Amino acid sequence: MTNKTDTTRRGALKTLAAGGAAAASMPLWARYTHAQSAEPIKIGFQVHKTGIGAAYGRWYDRTTTAAAALINEAGGINGRPVEIIAEDDGTDPARGAEVVAKFANQHGCDLAFGTLFSHVVVGSAPTAGELKLPYFVVSEGHHVASGALNRWTLQPGITDVKSQVMSMAPYVVGNLGKKVTMLFPDYAFGHDHRDFFSAAVEANGGEIAALIPIPPTETSFTKYFPKIPRDTEVLYHVMVGPAVLTFVKELGEFFGPSAPAIFGFIDSLEAVDLASPGLEFLDGTYFWEGNPRYAQADQTEYDKFYREKVGVDANGASVSDPTDVSTYAHMFGCWETLYVIKAGMEAAGYSGPEDRQALVEAVEAITDMPQSNEHPQGAKLFNGKTHQVFGPQYISQVGGGKLNVVHTTSIEDTLYPDEVDYTTMSF
Repeated sequence: MTNKTDTTRRGALKTLAAGGAAAASMPLWARYTHAQSAEPIKIGFQVHKTGIGAAYGRWYDRTTTAAAALINEAGGINGRPVEIIAEDDGTDPARGAEVVAKFANQHGCDLAFGTLFSHVVVGSAPTAGELKLPYFVVSEGHHVASGALNRWTLQPGITDVKSQVMSMAPYVVGNLGKKVTMLFPDYAFGHDHRDFFSAAVEANGGEIAALIPIPPTETSFTKYFPKIPRDTEVLYHVMVGPAVLTFVKELGEFFGPSAPAIFGFIDSLEAVDLASPGLEFLDGTYFWEGNPRYAQADQTEYDKFYREKVGVDANGASVSDPTDVSTYAHMFGCWETLYVIKAGMEAAGYSGPEDRQALVEAVEAITDMPQSNEHPQGAKLFNGKTHQVFGPQYISQVGGGKLNVVHTTSIEDTLYPDEVDYTTMSF
């Protein structure tokens, strides 16, 4: 990573690297004795353990635990161990705000981290701002970069929907068809897809044939499919929640062999085994992936390291249970965000809650994040003004029972003009 305090940070990293082997051989208690305080850095983990985000929450939890363990094995942050304090928000906005307040007032956390579902982020961020608690979300919604939130809320470890769909649209329109019908969840995340992909399709010479919103708690979808116009050339789908397998199966049953070209966001199949009965029709269809579920032929050493530490096999499933499929396209954001927090705290010389503002300012100063074990999904570019990170996107095609990457965007493909400058806002 590069930031305005780069000289100091590089010196700190060199010191950590030089002491890494020695630190690893020390007993755990001895690794933190040089710190000003051996008190842990408390990271409040707002996790969707229940509700429609539960599958994501389980894997966000697993990824966060693995990354925190690695950070502690390497000496923690500024010589202090990291303690993850998890609270279930039920994938509910009101409960999310309560959890954020609990982190600050009851647990004494240094920051809050980890939220995925956009309506929970939107419901929780105002509380973080009021409490002056740094709030690192792992969501993808455009709410952060749009300027709708506050200076205490950042998204430095995962890209947002606007950048994703902008970079996907040229491939979809140029290779799959120009008349697009969209099926999307009827809440903030789905509305981002609706608005930004529609604009991107039209900007690339295509047109939107129909927009079909679906309640995110829906359990059966067949009644929505007759709304799809007959002249649709591309069916674009992005679904979330526990009924995604039902959605994809019913889609196949409805169309049979006469389906248009299909382009989906992998959200519609996160935590779902491609070998599940009824998914055979997906062969040949396309998906966006934030991080390729299946290890590719050109797999990087960083992806291999990350999979091993999180306990995910080459097929994107748990090494201990091949039927337990991960949310691989999203959960890397927790891993990478924790390392951004670590870098920010080191650059800020973070020692306690009185340095929360300095932490936010240090992260705002970060720009480049090279691909590495800390950033296994790919190199990133962080925009401190918008509090949003940008990175590569992947388009995969289903074939041979796997998802095979057929196109990778550049970071430049995902960039758009700034809509806010949080650095001009007061704390």
